[in-house]
Amino acid sequence: MTTDPAPPVLTTDLTVGGMTCAACVRRVEKKLAKLEGVSATVNLTTGRARVSHPPHVSPEELVASVEQAGYTAALPEPAEPSRSRGRADEAEEKPEGTRQERERLLITALLSVPVLVLSMVPAWQFRNWQWLCLVLAAPVAVWSAWPFHVRAARGLRHSTATMDTLVSLGVAASFSWSAYALFLGGAGEPGMRMPFSLLPSASDGMAHVYLEAAVGVPLFVLTGRYLEARARHGTGAALRSLANLAAKEVAVREGGRERRIPIEELTVGQVFVVRPGERVATDGQVTEGSSAVDLSLITGESEPVEVGPGSAVAGGAVNSGGLLLVRATAVGADTQLARITRLVTEAQAGKAKAQRLADSVAGVFVPVVLTLAVTVLGFWLGAGADPQAAITACVAVLVVACPCALGLATPTALMAATGRGAQLGVLVKGPQALEALQHLDTVVLDKTGTLTSGHMTVARVTAVPGGLGGEEALRLAAAVERGSEHPLGRAIVAYAARNLPGKDPLPEVGDFTATAGRGVHGRVEGRLVEVVAPDDELPAALADALPAAEAAAHTSVLVRVDGVPQALIEVGDVVRPGSYRAVDRLRRLGIEPVLATGDREAPARAVAASLRIEEVHARRTPEDKADLVRRLREEGRRVAVVGDGVNDAAALAGADLGIAMGSGTDAAIGAADVTLVRGDIEALGDAVLLARRTLGTIRANLVWAFGYNAVTVPLAMVGLLNPMLAAAAMSVSSLLVVGNSLRLRAWRPSPDRRRTR
Repeated sequence: MTTDPAPPVLTTDLTVGGMTCAACVRRVEKKLAKLEGVSATVNLTTGRARVSHPPHVSPEELVASVEQAGYTAALPEPAEPSRSRGRADEAEEKPEGTRQERERLLITALLSVPVLVLSMVPAWQFRNWQWLCLVLAAPVAVWSAWPFHVRAARGLRHSTATMDTLVSLGVAASFSWSAYALFLGGAGEPGMRMPFSLLPSASDGMAHVYLEAAVGVPLFVLTGRYLEARARHGTGAALRSLANLAAKEVAVREGGRERRIPIEELTVGQVFVVRPGERVATDGQVTEGSSAVDLSLITGESEPVEVGPGSAVAGGAVNSGGLLLVRATAVGADTQLARITRLVTEAQAGKAKAQRLADSVAGVFVPVVLTLAVTVLGFWLGAGADPQAAITACVAVLVVACPCALGLATPTALMAATGRGAQLGVLVKGPQALEALQHLDTVVLDKTGTLTSGHMTVARVTAVPGGLGGEEALRLAAAVERGSEHPLGRAIVAYAARNLPGKDPLPEVGDFTATAGRGVHGRVEGRLVEVVAPDDELPAALADALPAAEAAAHTSVLVRVDGVPQALIEVGDVVRPGSYRAVDRLRRLGIEPVLATGDREAPARAVAASLRIEEVHARRTPEDKADLVRRLREEGRRVAVVGDGVNDAAALAGADLGIAMGSGTDAAIGAADVTLVRGDIEALGDAVLLARRTLGTIRANLVWAFGYNAVTVPLAMVGLLNPMLAAAAMSVSSLLVVGNSLRLRAWRPSPDRRRTR
């Protein structure tokens, strides 16, 4: 019996407009989920929806579904390199808002301030002041609040209610009641005086008007959203700074001549010029010249990195020294800078567990508030209270309730944290990774390329007497290792290129095979060449050389030709300077380091001893590493795996958290949840501390958001909250949440910070 394979799932990003609160987020997600096989995650802060859907559901259907819910939707423009800076520039203008939004806020303030002053200061209430207030309040209640009315009406057409519904009803009720009191209730009499109180009072009966609430609600909500938009824009500053690193033009060297072309016309293989002080246009390899490049904005590396012919350079780096000629190795969306930006953007689309709970609450929040408002109105009137007091309590309930803070609690903190992490050289794929980072208690570390530099070199070649000889064995081994991504293989190839006499090109290899954790083999010039870990059956000369290599913590590989051992190649590596500090810091954070490597016991224990790592697992295959991770998790530990090679990919994927070195292979980076961009394990401590600070900020935001509504809504229900002050409190609640999140932008890791629990 055969089963049909699961259909592929596509991912489409949508730009969603018209969302103003967490209830809107919930509504868009539910509407999209009604399509067969579709699930969506909507981010209020970025105004984007990440939709997973089967191939038979087209992006146009997704857009139509969002529009049916009463919002606008569009597919984002293709990410063209030439437009990166343009989008960044546009983004920089957003904090100021559009001219219409600024004008609406300014005009609202000019019209509202006289109404607020006259309503709150009885000594300034001249004859017929209330009629002037009505004239000033009318355009505020209609024109200033028009966006709220339109969105509320749109929601009504789609049988939905949002924050705009509450604001619209609150403004309409306040203004309508005041107009009724002025025209029919005696409040329009010349010489009428109205005292102001922080608490609503029915002592004046129908003579009391609430025009200050009718203008105060739009004024405070518009002001709050304007400031909130600016603050939310600030949380994405780090991401925009990355976008600003993209070049717009590049100087290409062709046939000894130089010409400038738009960056989108640059292709892989072309050579371009980087002068002192200029940014490297795209990822490439230096072909001529030497200099120091500043990678601080890309990897967080504070010191300039020396580069020369053969060195790799990343697009966006600043040339701090001499003239460089660079051959492009990646362009457009394939560059390191583009990948970093993409990973940060994807991370900001996710949701923490706490936010999913908040969104669920927000989804029913507005209908519940509307029900409470109607209930309060009916209860007060049924209890024989003055109609003014009943309407005041009803309006206060409508205005004070605020799901906005719930919707902003996580995305603003997440945006600020992921952007700050990118500046520090830590790329986090999403909130789930942050949650896993916070609770880690064990980290499994690979040796080569993680704790050690990975920039190995051949220390010694020991050949079997009477065999092919050291140079020939090295030549054949280098030919086979040329197809390997492992640092050992790269070291052998580089050493052969520097030291073989004549430096003839390495021969071609056929039937190349790399076995993760074991070695490589292939056919060279008709002979089967194997480069593998040494076994127990070695010729005497090689067996005698092995203990000395192990004592020096060198890694040895055996070269066999047609099944016959020919040479032992010793490759030496050094422990990264930052590894000592990193391992010690992890311990102080309450995280136990474990070393797991495919290398032999002696070099593994030599490195572990130097770093004071007690638990060591040597000669581990990828399957063994995955089994080790599984066993540790079964013991109840929360496990992270740090690695940089293909042989780490399975363990990375099976851990609670996978962490890849930025200098590692694509397979490792693809399987990881966190990438340490500058390839420095010391950044892992920064990642843990940032995760703990971020989730602490999210919890504080949610406590405030839930607590605010839990306190203010009951106060409004019992008539102890003036509607105007309710509007101010509602706006302030959102600003406090966003402001708290903004503090993450200035977060700095403290190496001496101790673990506190």
